[in-house]
Formats: sequence, C-alpha cells, structure tokens
Amino acid sequence: MNIEEFREFCITKKAVTESFPFDKTTLVFKVAGKMFALTDLNPPFQINLKCDPERALELREKYPCVLPGYHMNKQHWNTVTIDGSLSDAFLKELIKHSYDLIVASLPKSKKP
Repeated sequence: MNIEEFREFCITKKAVTESFPFDKTTLVFKVAGKMFALTDLNPPFQINLKCDPERALELREKYPCVLPGYHMNKQHWNTVTIDGSLSDAFLKELIKHSYDLIVASLPKSKKP
C-alpha cells in the first residue's frame, strides 16, 4: 500500500473528511469530526490508527512494524510503519477497525 492507496481507501468510508489541522504535512481523516487515521506526507510512510487496547498490544507483540501511537494515547493508538511486511488486505482491515471504533463511539444522532 502506498500513500495514495491509503488515502483512497480512507475516503471511501461513509462520512469521512480529510484535512490538515496540525500542519501542512499531517493528513488527518475524520468521521463526524473525530480522527480515525492520520499520516505525515513526508517519509517514512507511517499511519496512526485507533485500536482496541487489547488488540493493540497483540499487534505490537506480533508485528515489529506496529508500535505505540506516536504523539497519541499509547493505549488506544498504534503507529504502523508501511514497510511491505503487512499485506494491503490486513492494512485495510486495521483502517476499517479504527473507523468502526470511532463510529461505534458516536452518539446515535451523529452516526453515518
């Protein structure tokens, strides 16, 4: 997966917006105003994704490219280095998991 494929997959999710709220290189994807994925446009290609805390620990133990979320709540966020060690299908599943966690936490009136 490259950065363009990552972006395309994120924006296919229902009610997703993209913006640069922090600086000119940090691309953030939100659903109903809440972040579910972000990346820096500068190399190396890494993405921050929300994750269930227990699963986050399991992923970090199993995959060297999965680390505690950089500049994020380390319990709920992972930073995934896109180095070719994870399949595109698995990366999409991690992105979907992050999106689904945010949607599940939204009040009924804000759910897409």
